[in-house]
Amino acid sequence: MAYLEISDLKTYFTKNGGSVFAPAVEVIRAVDGVSLSLEKGEILGLVGESGCGKSTLYRTIMQLIRPTAGSIVLNGENLALLPPGEIRRRRLDFQMIFQDPYASLTPRMTVFSTLAEAIKQRHPSISKAEIAQRVDHLMETVGLSPALQRKYPHEFSGGQRQRIAIARALAPQPKQVNADDPVSALDVSIQSQILNLLKKLRAELQLTMIFITHDLGVVRYLADRIVVMHSGKIVEEGEAEALFRNPRNDYTKKLLAAIPKLSAAV
Repeated sequence: MAYLEISDLKTYFTKNGGSVFAPAVEVIRAVDGVSLSLEKGEILGLVGESGCGKSTLYRTIMQLIRPTAGSIVLNGENLALLPPGEIRRRRLDFQMIFQDPYASLTPRMTVFSTLAEAIKQRHPSISKAEIAQRVDHLMETVGLSPALQRKYPHEFSGGQRQRIAIARALAPQPKQVNADDPVSALDVSIQSQILNLLKKLRAELQLTMIFITHDLGVVRYLADRIVVMHSGKIVEEGEAEALFRNPRNDYTKKLLAAIPKLSAAV
């Protein structure tokens, strides 16, 4: 069995039509029968245009939204069947790296406090000395000096803040990390540094990740496999390089054709 196995997952929303010309209730099929698997230590790229359902899919996997139907089996356990209290406990096993690192960090907490709080979620009885050691190690793991841990988020650059956000995601020792376009708000040179960091972490920690993005160039560099979503469904899936070389679905071909290309000066 795969480490993460999603079968026929559906997440539907309903809303009032709001008009005499619209039905009284409209069903929005944000995720509509998605099935996919993820192996331990694999990075899966999830791509598609805005509104395709990829954000709803990862929120459903995180159990921030309960699915309408289907199963989400993580390491042999169906998360969709767990009660809310158990979900909160299991959420330590799948952490999130958000798009905007500044918005995802508490501005009134130092880096040390942020990481210590996340560590204590997994180890509530941990000693202060061991917390200090773990925070130092996390800072070094993401390429930051431990001497910076008493600073606040506003004292860091965007790339440094994203490193802190990655350290916080790693602090509870999760089994899986979901990343929501974590480099799109960064300068191009900093993007490459963060992507290289994620590659290094995958190698060192056998990090398992779903990487959500609209940037096909980024996902080609980072992901082992790519899943393409459109209108709540998976329209194509395959090894990263194979999908780029030989896309089969027309929608995938349109996405690839939309990648900006440099042309020779006239």
